Amino acid sequence: MYTRLQSARQQWGGSSTAIDNWLEDRQQLIVSYCKLAALPPFDKQNQDNQLPAQEDILCFCQLLMDYLSAGHFEVYDQIVSQCEINGNDSKSLAEALYPKISASTDIALEFNDNYAEPSAENSFSTFDHDLSALGQALEDRFGLEDELIQTLFANHVTVSA
Repeated sequence: MYTRLQSARQQWGGSSTAIDNWLEDRQQLIVSYCKLAALPPFDKQNQDNQLPAQEDILCFCQLLMDYLSAGHFEVYDQIVSQCEINGNDSKSLAEALYPKISASTDIALEFNDNYAEPSAENSFSTFDHDLSALGQALEDRFGLEDELIQTLFANHVTVSA
């Protein structure tokens, strides 16, 4: 995930305030995910296989919702509208990718619904599995988002803030 982020920053960094902010949000989300999943370099903090603290889960869920919102309500609209202007090929790609991106949104929303607010009905027995599935969905999503952005920039469309 982080390697893809670095590549995205190298390719598109500085070209749009909205995309720069979105990539910064992506970095915060990835770091928070790695902490929650106890992935390197954070793997030493959770050696006894306990669940992360609820405040860490809540912080991650807030970052996740902020990232999804920024994508849907700021960046995607801008990219899709530019792709529509650019021609049928770009518009077709945007229309093909959007449902795939939306599928990851559903997984993220379900994770948030299940873990952001603890309740008596909430079973954390599947937390690790659900977090892993979310991580894979985010990895897939980042690739699709980058494909959208690449299409936009490959066709020399300028994105403004």
